[in-house]
Amino acid sequence: MSEKFVFSIPDHPDWKSHLLQWFDNQYPYFSFFHNNGIIYPHDGFPNVIFAAHQCLDLAEADRFYGKNELVGIVSYDYKNKVEKLRSNNSIPVDCPESLFFIPEIRMEFSEESFVVFHPEGKRIGEEIRESFQLFLFNPTVKVNPLTTRKDYFSAIKAIQNHIEEGDMYELNFCMAFTFESQNWNPIIGFKELMEKSPMPFSSLFKAKEKYLIGASPERFLKKEGNQLISQPIKGTIKRGKDAVEDEILKNQLLHSEKERAENLMIVDLMRNDLSKISETGSVDVEELFGVYPFAKVHQMISTVSSTIKKEVGLKEIFHATFPMGSMTGAPKIKCMELIEKYENFQRGWFSGTLGHIQANGDFDFNVVIRSIIFDQNEGKGYFAVGSAITYDADAAYEYIECLLKASAIMEVLERK
Repeated sequence: MSEKFVFSIPDHPDWKSHLLQWFDNQYPYFSFFHNNGIIYPHDGFPNVIFAAHQCLDLAEADRFYGKNELVGIVSYDYKNKVEKLRSNNSIPVDCPESLFFIPEIRMEFSEESFVVFHPEGKRIGEEIRESFQLFLFNPTVKVNPLTTRKDYFSAIKAIQNHIEEGDMYELNFCMAFTFESQNWNPIIGFKELMEKSPMPFSSLFKAKEKYLIGASPERFLKKEGNQLISQPIKGTIKRGKDAVEDEILKNQLLHSEKERAENLMIVDLMRNDLSKISETGSVDVEELFGVYPFAKVHQMISTVSSTIKKEVGLKEIFHATFPMGSMTGAPKIKCMELIEKYENFQRGWFSGTLGHIQANGDFDFNVVIRSIIFDQNEGKGYFAVGSAITYDADAAYEYIECLLKASAIMEVLERK
């Protein structure tokens, strides 16, 4: 991919959808990363797309780590390879446990131009510039919650009983929503989700008939040189109707003892995870309780960094840190056992991670949240939302928070 060819952006308002459609037609595997121009500590994803015809699992990808460029996704259920755990709940969409590919083509883009890295880049770029087609709206689909409000409240009560008995301190409990449609187009869905909820770790990932339509605000893990960076999110509040209310809500989140306690527990968990693969004494909390605005919510984000030990492999990194603590709770293993007991679906790609690895071993992986998983062949999709349950959590408040997190996806699917 050493040859590069530069093209001006086509004069068309929907050119990114056309770009994605071209890749969708040409490749069984691709990943589109997009930061939507959002300012984020240590930056969001670059604006880039990769594609290939062959795939690997994580164990195979580990052999190429630090030698080849890689793109990959790891399912939450990869936890069963990290610890002695099981996933026996129903599967809304059966997702590969881990899937990586070595890119055959890379394309970077900005507001002014796009750059194709491929031996036939000149032909490909011209083809993309000329291959426009009409995109219509997606059909309205009926969204079905897998958990009733009553069952949600019962689960929260049971989880809080475990906390009272000392089994754990905090657990991330999630509920899923499913839908069916033979005519739903994931590329149109991605475009509409970006309009509703632009995020710094947005992505459209394809693995044959399976698609991830992602609007993630959260970073799992980034490596720059010998530095590791993790940025767990714990703490959510809605945006205000005007600037005055927005500032009030932001300060309410910043000074909430409950949200700070949730955030701190996961920061401590991440410090512990990073210490397994980092130089002694190098783990540092760069920022604690930072509050950042997004389209529909304010989020409380902390930044933990460390110096990675020399010659640590990709598999070793994942086995030390995955799944991310923000999606499990603390302590991690007990929480994952109880998640299996109280949730009624296999998370699959949801609360897993998607990212890009450079040939020198640097990488950036997000947390798969605020995202739709869709099987185009089956015409079935799902998404899930959750929140951290602590001893003093109020079930009604947590339920409303989950619906707030689901709102952008609901608007896309139900066309509101």
